[in-house]
Amino acid sequence: MSELFDEVDEELRREQLKKIWEKYSLLIIGAAVLIVAGVGGWRGYEYIQTQKAVKASVAFDAAVSLADQNKHAEAEAAFAKLATEAPSGYRSLARLRAAAEVVSRDPKAAAKMYDDIAADPSVGTHERDLARVRAAGLLLDSESYDATAKRLDAAAQAGAIYRHSARELLALSAWRANNVAETRKWLDQIIEDGETPGSLRSRAEALQALLPPAAKS
Repeated sequence: MSELFDEVDEELRREQLKKIWEKYSLLIIGAAVLIVAGVGGWRGYEYIQTQKAVKASVAFDAAVSLADQNKHAEAEAAFAKLATEAPSGYRSLARLRAAAEVVSRDPKAAAKMYDDIAADPSVGTHERDLARVRAAGLLLDSESYDATAKRLDAAAQAGAIYRHSARELLALSAWRANNVAETRKWLDQIIEDGETPGSLRSRAEALQALLPPAAKS
């Protein structure tokens, strides 16, 4: 008897599946085609992106080689091209390297390039902080302390990857402006940060020793 019930159940299932197929077969086929097409499209996109990255990597290495050979004009042009044509990650690196190539011939123009990078929200936080530090270093002797402090505020915060360099530049800028209180503040932050590199800490301690007694109280 149980075998008879099983056969009936199986027949009912077949009839239900047949009705579903007759009613929705076009939709099922269409969905299957879309899935296959979607997977194929994604694979194709991944392949194209990989090829672009490989091409950008080769071009970036070639530009670096030009820079190492002191062919700065050619390196600058190569990095500038990558900055407009390469995938996003390489674009940011290329913009930073292009600015570095400009430093020797026009420091102010290079600082402007770094400022443009720092102001671009599409660029990663670390790259933007590096651009701020590089610009501040180029303008250290000509820019006021207030301008330097405004430029480096974000880069000098706790946890920022380039905070050590940013704080040193801020201390030097404050020292240059005879702002003892701000010099002391930044030197304290450098010395008290357990992750400050040893060489930078030594420089900070040497500068701290030159502060007047009132600033050490």
